[in-house]
Amino acid sequence: MFLTHLECSECAREHAADRLQGVCTACGMPLAARYDLAAAGRALGRGEIAARRGGMWRFAEVLPARSAKEVVSLGEGSTPLLELPRLAAELGLARLSLKDESQNPTGSFKARGMSAAVTMAKALGARGLAAPSAGNAGGALAAYGARAGLPVLLVMPEDAPLANRIEAEVCGAEVELVAGTIADCGRRVAERAPAEGLFDLSTLKEPYRVEGKKTMGYELAEELGWELPDVILYPTGGGTGLVGMAKAFDELRALGWIDPHAPAPRMVAVQATGCAPVVTAFHAGAEACEAPAEAHTIAAGLRVPKAIGDRWMLRVLRASSGTAVAVDDAALLAGARRLARAEGVFAAPEAGALVAALDELSASGFLAGSERVVLFDTGTGIKYLDCFGA
Repeated sequence: MFLTHLECSECAREHAADRLQGVCTACGMPLAARYDLAAAGRALGRGEIAARRGGMWRFAEVLPARSAKEVVSLGEGSTPLLELPRLAAELGLARLSLKDESQNPTGSFKARGMSAAVTMAKALGARGLAAPSAGNAGGALAAYGARAGLPVLLVMPEDAPLANRIEAEVCGAEVELVAGTIADCGRRVAERAPAEGLFDLSTLKEPYRVEGKKTMGYELAEELGWELPDVILYPTGGGTGLVGMAKAFDELRALGWIDPHAPAPRMVAVQATGCAPVVTAFHAGAEACEAPAEAHTIAAGLRVPKAIGDRWMLRVLRASSGTAVAVDDAALLAGARRLARAEGVFAAPEAGALVAALDELSASGFLAGSERVVLFDTGTGIKYLDCFGA
């Protein structure tokens, strides 16, 4: 184990990594796990990674578990990077790929984060877990909580996708439904979790979900021959995947696994017009986001009015010379259908937003036809059948 400490993403204050931690006690911002990367690089090289069995835990030296016996896993990671030749041709792009996170356990990228977070929560003494969820995170936490033998409380919006609610209940979680958005659910978790002795695994209110998500960046570099793409489009709600991949690219340089002078991919946050706080703040030049008065979108994973990691996300976008784009619900559903018909990938509406955004980015000149562009399908469309009609 090469984890050394936790560091505040905002004020850089250090926190111990050997006990349960939430947010920074000084400023209330998210904590980031820090490693002795020089030692990790000496212990593990790219060749050893290739020789190991699949899954995200083959990157164990840069993940937080103290031993293999502690790991709570359902086989997450090692998702395919699919080429999209027909869609690329339609858009005038030479190289377009999709990292298909729907092939994770529980059908979404949330499996990665919950594997790491539940592993550490159990190892550090948590007796029960709680989180707000608009959908896929809830199903994943219920499954990994069951795998770990820990009780789980989930607070979900009343209009959360039925598939996610059923998944969570079947896996044994207590599901409380509340009126409103995930922000309202978060306030309810903040009330119940301390009173009931549950550890809060809300997005970026503990440090290890982002560690699981960062493995998408490690895998992407490996799949591209230890090079990075030019542009990454990411459907952005709470933002753990966005900041996690940026963290992964920094670590890969420090490990010596990629060219230390290679530019970071230009990161593009894609949101829905009915809930686009990151897009609004980015184009306004703001350092933090303001919650929209009425957050609404059919894409449940994008309905996050105010993310605790907003400052971190905005820094990542600007540092990479990236941008932020919003598309409406009709466009994102059309994008999901277009992806399915062109390439056979039935993606969640959140990923459909990326396809819709490609048209705008191409028209604006942000994308060059010769660049390597990667989309992230964060979940399976099968959980959103009500969005696509009978």
